[in-house]
Amino acid sequence: MKYDWTQKVVLITGASSGIGRALALELGRRGARLGLTARRGEELLKLSEEVERAGGEALALPADVRDHAALKEVADKVLEKWGRVDVLIANAGMSSTTAGTRLNASEVGDVITINVLGVVNSVAAVLPSMLERRAGQLVAISSLASYRGLPKSGAYSASKAAVSTLFESLRVDLLKSNIAVTTIHPGFIRTPMTAGRKKKLPFLLEPDDAARRIVRAVERRARTYAFPWQLATLVRVIRHIPDAVYDRLASNTNFRE
Repeated sequence: MKYDWTQKVVLITGASSGIGRALALELGRRGARLGLTARRGEELLKLSEEVERAGGEALALPADVRDHAALKEVADKVLEKWGRVDVLIANAGMSSTTAGTRLNASEVGDVITINVLGVVNSVAAVLPSMLERRAGQLVAISSLASYRGLPKSGAYSASKAAVSTLFESLRVDLLKSNIAVTTIHPGFIRTPMTAGRKKKLPFLLEPDDAARRIVRAVERRARTYAFPWQLATLVRVIRHIPDAVYDRLASNTNFRE
């Protein structure tokens, strides 16, 4: 049965750039009604206009995912306009080069707060209405970096591991509530997060390609989806090699610089 996005209300966090922006445009072309939130209000307004030109409906709602009250207000405005949130895509996040030799506690705190508590705040804002309706889908954009601690990526890997584990627990807790829980593990995507790196990133995907893959995973209500398959397979193998072997391999690999 074809998935009808024209009947869906979607809330996307971190919508102003990168994967979030690509998802908004992809879903707009499919006729979805979109609540778009991010910190940059001007970019959101431009995006909402693009979404509507593409055939969707959009509501630009600037907010910081670190502010749980602001996220609740965003969700309330979407509920007020369209009556429900069918799909939450918790996408907002930041990256960081975090080397153990120069650990910056403040920067690590920012990464954890945005990437983890931002997801918690987003879920908390929409879950009560989903539970009341006994319908909906929660989607988190995690990362293949969640599988092991990558070099110079301690904060980012830790934050995405936390998101993946959080969503696994949510999936189990909500199993009998008719609310689907989907964790997305992308590899390298050409976004502002990956811009400016000197080393060639393996299996680098364009945002539009990534968005289409994510949308297909949402449509089939997948529990988890890791892509591209080549890199996902490699990371799964690396996840199970002995620590001593991993340490030697990882110490000679760096995709951060």
